[in-house]
Amino acid sequence: MLSELEEIIRYKQLSEQPDKQATMRKTWMNRLQGCQPNIETWQRVLQVRTLVLQPDQDTPMWIKFANLARKSGRMNLAQKTIESLRPHVDQQASPEVIYAHLKFMWASGERVQAVEYLRDWASKLSADLGLTQAELSGRVPTLAARAKSGPYTTLLARCYLKIGQWQSDMQEDWAARDIPDILRCYYLATQFDNTWYKAWHTWAMCNLEVIGHLESVGDIRTEEAPPNLVRHVAAAVQGFFRSIALRSDASFQETLRVLTLWFKFGAHEEVSLAMTDGFHTVNVTTWLEVIPQIIARIQTPSALVRRLISQLLNDVGRAHPQALIYPLTVASKSSSTARRNAATAIMDRMREHSPKVVDQALVVSAELIRVAILWHELWHEGLEEASRLYFTEKNPEAMIAVLEPLHDLLEAGPTTTRETAFAQVFGRELQDARRCTRRFRAYGEIGDLNQAWEIYSMVFKKVEKQLQHLTTLDLQYVSPELLRSRNLDIAVPGTYVSGRPVVTIASFGSTLSVITSKQRPRRLTLKGSDGKDYQYVLKGHEDLRQDERVMQLFGLVNSLLYLDSESYKRHLHIQRFPVIPLAPNAGLLGWVQQSDTLHVLVRDYRDSRKILLNIEYRLMLQMAPDYEFLTLLQKVEVFEYALDNTTGQDLYRVLWLKSKNSEAWLDRRATYTRSLAVTSMVGHIMGLGDRHPSNLMMNRVTGKVIHIDFGDCFEVAMHREKYPEKVPFRLTRMLVKAMEVCGIGGSFKTTCMITMGVVRDNRESLSAVLEAFVYDPLTAWRLLQTADDRARDRNGGEYQLALRLER
Repeated sequence: MLSELEEIIRYKQLSEQPDKQATMRKTWMNRLQGCQPNIETWQRVLQVRTLVLQPDQDTPMWIKFANLARKSGRMNLAQKTIESLRPHVDQQASPEVIYAHLKFMWASGERVQAVEYLRDWASKLSADLGLTQAELSGRVPTLAARAKSGPYTTLLARCYLKIGQWQSDMQEDWAARDIPDILRCYYLATQFDNTWYKAWHTWAMCNLEVIGHLESVGDIRTEEAPPNLVRHVAAAVQGFFRSIALRSDASFQETLRVLTLWFKFGAHEEVSLAMTDGFHTVNVTTWLEVIPQIIARIQTPSALVRRLISQLLNDVGRAHPQALIYPLTVASKSSSTARRNAATAIMDRMREHSPKVVDQALVVSAELIRVAILWHELWHEGLEEASRLYFTEKNPEAMIAVLEPLHDLLEAGPTTTRETAFAQVFGRELQDARRCTRRFRAYGEIGDLNQAWEIYSMVFKKVEKQLQHLTTLDLQYVSPELLRSRNLDIAVPGTYVSGRPVVTIASFGSTLSVITSKQRPRRLTLKGSDGKDYQYVLKGHEDLRQDERVMQLFGLVNSLLYLDSESYKRHLHIQRFPVIPLAPNAGLLGWVQQSDTLHVLVRDYRDSRKILLNIEYRLMLQMAPDYEFLTLLQKVEVFEYALDNTTGQDLYRVLWLKSKNSEAWLDRRATYTRSLAVTSMVGHIMGLGDRHPSNLMMNRVTGKVIHIDFGDCFEVAMHREKYPEKVPFRLTRMLVKAMEVCGIGGSFKTTCMITMGVVRDNRESLSAVLEAFVYDPLTAWRLLQTADDRARDRNGGEYQLALRLER
């Protein structure tokens, strides 16, 4: 404020130099536009400037202030501001002031009058430009060229956009809407200001809504869509491409909408032409964020769509081979022949300009998969599944089908020291077992299968015992090829960013530590060409493509939170990490530095104080050893007994004890509470379940909560038959006690409301991402009760509904 006062003095001293005064006014305008949209801040600044500039001399800024007051619900302040800009009775107000006054009328409830006045006024302004009603009613090619010459064409674009929006708001029922007139108004807005993102976006979105309406009222097959629907699709595609070209920061959700329309209606020639034209209007980097969605449709039935996908991926591969190579590698390992062939064809074209990148990526991917899933683990998992099929499902043919690929792999011969050791120890026995299964197939003697299973059971027990002692892996024994790989041309996974120097792989760490869990993931270290170490979790037996899509959603949410003033000043965002699928059943996750799972934090705290890790469960069994057979009310009573006899302050104490002083503790507690609130709200939108303490992490320094493992999305856990999760997100006693003194009633509640407000205000953008989830054939979620689930249910085991990824 003092700086502004000094500049005002300087401004008065320059009264005889209008050029310098104009420069200062421009600087003031830019400075104010850079401020946070806060009424008090703007009001103080503008009131100080009235010392040298009256409102009618600084009309644009005062109009913006009036709009800010109106949007904030300060209607009296907005009215007074607009009235201060209106001239005396014998003078006419400027068009900008009239437009601001009409928007105020609409906000204050005079909707019908506001629409009528705005329509008449827009027609008058158009007539002043020499435009006839015939030109405004039809798509005359000369309209845009003629409109550019007028003084108020930008304002006219705003007027026609508002007319369309207000008509839509007044007629919520689609049947009652004048759709052609609304679309005409939006189209006129795009023509009067051809570089306005909002006009093109709104026109495209309106066409998209029309498409949805036409689909809902009639049973329309995609390949037999009527010409009227196809025209709207082509118009929506054109509008979205223009939006992408004009505003790159919002391109992700726009691009996803284009892809959804393309993959659904791309078989029609008109839509295909619109896509071809659009490809030339946007930068090829636009497609980098949606490569997973494009590759998911690489084997689409439509020849027109397949041809354009191939053309697009070839262009991306030529400009950004590092961004495309890992997703293509996954597709090249698909069980679908069509996907495999399509991916291989694109990689062959990439070899023409980037042969080293392609060949090295294939080698690194194959070797990492070899390290992620050892032969011991392959056979352990295979024998477990085969046992279930044979002994529970009574299906010997399915059992043999599961084991045949493993026998083929064993007969192909080992390539590493560890594989050689496995073949030497178990090779002969497994060959004998295979001969027994082949005799069963030939003669049908059940005794041969029993003999085979005697061998398989012995092998399974030995392998299981070895896996229990698996704590580290030496790369020279499990993948000497990776150990020899140095100074490669491929980028460190998850680090490639367009326009920045590529950090390539310099070498691989010689030792991998095995994390103790069911899937036994490995902790891998890479040395980058920049001299830094990059750490990853190498996971096998799991499809990470869904986690990759979730990270895309988190990225969009972060960008929306950044643009909101309330969330920005609270530093709200979701911690992300790289997710790089290597195959349909393996991939890399970026290591989250300086973080532990809540399970580990509580375990360490209780171990240090000689408290049993499962003390609550022990107290419940102590009170009721037959807990599982109690009635619901009795179970609640036992549960409350366990709560009453424990504090639940483990996490609260961890936050306090790990803080170096009270100031650090306060910051960490605030960060913990806010990050938990943000992730809870976004997780609720996604229907995220399975939030046990091992799937929640906390940064040891900042206290930020980080979610991992996104296997149960879209309320899968909520619809389980046994033990369904009925809560929208995890908010247990231990999590609440680590918050402020008022628990969920303070910062947590405020942050939840802010986050939900941002999500609701940007529902269109989030819907675009979530629709891409639904339509993605690789992540088509289905709740199916599988055969093994039924068997476990019959045998008294826990019944589960699995989230299936269709390939």
